[in-house]
Amino acid sequence: MGWTLWSLQMLMLLFVFVIGLAVAVGVAFFIVDRVQTKDAIRRNYPVIGRFRGWFSELGEFFRQYFFAMDREELPFNRAQREWIDHASDGESNMVAFGSTRNIGLVGTPIFVSAAFPPVDGQFAMTEPMVIGAGCRTPYLARSIFNISGMSYGAISRPAVRALSRGAARAGIWMNTGEGSVSPYHLEGGCDIVFQIGTAKYGLRDADGKLSDEKLRAVAGHEQVRMFEIKMSQGAKPGKGGILPGSKITAEIAAIRHIPEGEDSISPNRHPEVSDWDEMLDMIAHVREVTGKPVGFKSVIGSPTHFREFFDRVKARGPESAPDFITIDGGEGGTGAAPMPLIDLMGMPVREALPRIVNLRDEYGLKERIRIVASGKLVNPGDIAWALAAGADFVTSARGFMFALGCIQALKCNKNTCPTGITTHDKRLQQGLVVEEKEGRVARYATAMIKEVETIAHSVGVSEPRQMRRRHVRIVQADGASVPMRDIYPSYRSGEPVPEFCRPTDAGHTQQVF
Repeated sequence: MGWTLWSLQMLMLLFVFVIGLAVAVGVAFFIVDRVQTKDAIRRNYPVIGRFRGWFSELGEFFRQYFFAMDREELPFNRAQREWIDHASDGESNMVAFGSTRNIGLVGTPIFVSAAFPPVDGQFAMTEPMVIGAGCRTPYLARSIFNISGMSYGAISRPAVRALSRGAARAGIWMNTGEGSVSPYHLEGGCDIVFQIGTAKYGLRDADGKLSDEKLRAVAGHEQVRMFEIKMSQGAKPGKGGILPGSKITAEIAAIRHIPEGEDSISPNRHPEVSDWDEMLDMIAHVREVTGKPVGFKSVIGSPTHFREFFDRVKARGPESAPDFITIDGGEGGTGAAPMPLIDLMGMPVREALPRIVNLRDEYGLKERIRIVASGKLVNPGDIAWALAAGADFVTSARGFMFALGCIQALKCNKNTCPTGITTHDKRLQQGLVVEEKEGRVARYATAMIKEVETIAHSVGVSEPRQMRRRHVRIVQADGASVPMRDIYPSYRSGEPVPEFCRPTDAGHTQQVF
């Protein structure tokens, strides 16, 4: 009886202590909120005004898991992410009872099923394609779908290792991003595309300029197959890369040749490149030093600018042309960037890609310049659309981030990524098990290629790159769909160009891009 009474007294004391502590904290919050001048809501409604901030932060979580429908969420909805998740796990993506996609939305692509498709034994197969046939060391690219640029520094060591190993297993290439090549890129044995950013990370001399000696050393790695000069990227066209000092460890500083712990802001363009002739000079120089294919990556602001580029290539000769052009959409990307640039700057890839393909083909450079499409292309329909629009290859960054386990927490620039992908916090990184994630990366790429080949087979061609704009219809504002070739008349072989889009005597098309 005595023990029970003592226990009740202790519980009462604990209760009173907790209540007293809560009151004390409430009073402290009340005083702080009344005194502070930054937040009007908290000043006018002390304590309870704090709930607004908490609910605003939690709203993102609740919308993602409880309120947003499968096709509503941005930048990637649940249906897109779940397809990647199932493919990465090696699970079936078969669904029942019809599509949940709203095919009445303007811009929705619909593929044209063949009246008499090839019989089941005649599957579509992806063929390898040569890039840079005139180089000393051309590259035979095996896959239509590859990993886009993500720098070591922007993403973590285990993330890079898993991507490298998974890429090797799937037979796809991996782009280093502008942060230079690290031992972890090379670890898996995959093909590497070295991206030369505006800060020349990994290739800098003491003055921050391009070092031919370091360029030759990088090209000496057999795995480094190509070089991509980055002019701009979808996350921040017109602005250079942004890596906060909290992500610049001693190792990353050594790889990039920059100071440790200090914010690293790349120039918004290559200082030595101020016009297309200087761009072509840089391409020629890198190709001569390395002997390997060289291209450039850019967000398209206006096709008019790129007509000037092709005019310069025509004047200098096809040998001066880049071996490939990567067209990035202005839809934003994995990198952190100011919201106005993510939201407002640059043409989306679904408009830019067919226009630049048209220009390339108009100037007779279809076999000389390969086109790589990039920008929010993560599902089979996206890749099939890009190939039909004229791309030779497609690269994705965010698709492979989802394969690594990304949950779209939108913490990429804060070093607090809960999945360990974009953080250098060792505690958070331990959640990303390389041996597990490399398999997901490989399965995602393999499933993607298989599904794109299925679409190609259904439209009646034997190779995904044989898809044309006539194989895709685009939904219009009135709900009807029209062939994509009517919206973007094509110069590709096998598709007649309408009279209004044929070259004039001056060598330009009558259509206004």
